[in-house]
Amino acid sequence: MLRERVADDIYVFTSDLYVKVMAGVIFTSQGVVVIDTLLFPQETSELVDLVRRRAKNEMCYVINTHSHSDHLYGTYLFGGAEVIGHELCRQALQKHGEEDLDEAKGRIPELAEVQLRLPSVTFNQELTLRLGNKTLRLMHTPGTTPDSIVVYVKEDKVLFAGDTVMPVPYIVDGDRLELRESLRTISKLIMDNIVQGHGGVLLRGEVKATLKSSIAYLDTIYEKVQEKIEAGAPRDELRRIGIESCGKSRIPLDGLVQDLHQANLESLYDQLISGEK
Repeated sequence: MLRERVADDIYVFTSDLYVKVMAGVIFTSQGVVVIDTLLFPQETSELVDLVRRRAKNEMCYVINTHSHSDHLYGTYLFGGAEVIGHELCRQALQKHGEEDLDEAKGRIPELAEVQLRLPSVTFNQELTLRLGNKTLRLMHTPGTTPDSIVVYVKEDKVLFAGDTVMPVPYIVDGDRLELRESLRTISKLIMDNIVQGHGGVLLRGEVKATLKSSIAYLDTIYEKVQEKIEAGAPRDELRRIGIESCGKSRIPLDGLVQDLHQANLESLYDQLISGEK
């Protein structure tokens, strides 16, 4: 697993085992904040080891950026931590979390010891967490999922974006227009780095162009899918809309972005056909 330092006392971990999902650890003068965990316990254990070595018995928080399992199944390993998330994240886990975890354990033996932990501290629009020398601004950024949030570390100008920022925007579980607005909102922040939900850290010179291209992508897929519908094209015709024709590379996440792109097109097609959009 890759570990890198993006600022003083801020570390980022990238999974080798599941689509380059990312998590972070922030050390402050009064405690530690973990942002997301990883799907497999053996990888999250590396975060736990770093916290134990550096923080000893200091206060610890875990922030869940959304309710997808690959970002929160390792939360249980931080037993003494207070868990923070959006109110909709807690509601989603209360409704489906245990059922989804049981199903996942049936498919993936490595998850046998995982225990579901729900956020104990929740918010709706925005929450500011001040811990020692760090100020963390938690903001609701729906679009990829209804409960998605980002975490902006003010002093270091680092944004932990969860799945709100990915190599290709993903809207199957969310809403295109909401994600578009969320991307516009975060683009107004002053950022040296964005830690994406998957696929790596965006550097200062990449931030504006990436956010701009993601907004353009959301507009482009809408236009292209609408054109197919107006022409009476069947759903299978969506495969002719390549990801690169929509302004995104097909290379990231070992090519998985192409599958995410196709899922976006199909979801949008179904919504437009049904009159939802």
